[in-house]
Amino acid sequence: MALPNDIILRPRFKFDIELSNEDLLERFGSKTDSEFIITRVDDHVFIRYPKQNQHFWSPQLHLEINEKDEKTSTVHGLFGPNPTIWTMFMFLHFVVAGFLIAFGIWAYTNARLGQSYAIQLSVAFMMVAFWFVLYFAGRMGRAKGKPEMEQLFGFMRTTILES
Repeated sequence: MALPNDIILRPRFKFDIELSNEDLLERFGSKTDSEFIITRVDDHVFIRYPKQNQHFWSPQLHLEINEKDEKTSTVHGLFGPNPTIWTMFMFLHFVVAGFLIAFGIWAYTNARLGQSYAIQLSVAFMMVAFWFVLYFAGRMGRAKGKPEMEQLFGFMRTTILES
C-alpha cells in the first residue's frame, strides 16, 4: 500500500466498489475466526489487533461504508493509533501551542515595555523544538506501525473481495 503523502500521520483512502453497503457490512460482521478484532457500529467498521498483539504504536483501521446507490458503495478508510494514544498526542500538541502563544505574547509585551524578554523567547523556541519532537515521534510511530497497517489493509481487501 503506497501512502500518498509523507507528511500525514493518519493515512486515508477512499474507493468505490460494486457491492451494496449492507453486503459489505455483513462480510465484516460475519468474520469471527479472524486474527483481528472487528467492531461494527452502524456504517462504521473498526479493525484492530487483540490486546496481546498490540504495542504502543499499533494502528487500527476505521472504515466507513456509505451507500452510493443500490449496487455501489463508497469505502472511506482511516488508519490511526489507538484513540486514547491519539487523544494524548493531540493534547500534547495543544499544550505546546498554548505555551508557545502565551510565552510569545509575554515576550512581545516585555519587548514593547523595554524589559528583558530573553527567557520568554527561549521558552517559546523550546516549544517549537518540542513540537518538532512530537511530530517526528509520530512519524517514527507510523513507520513502526506500517507493517501492521499493510496487514490490516490486506485483511480488509481479502474480506471485501471474498464472495
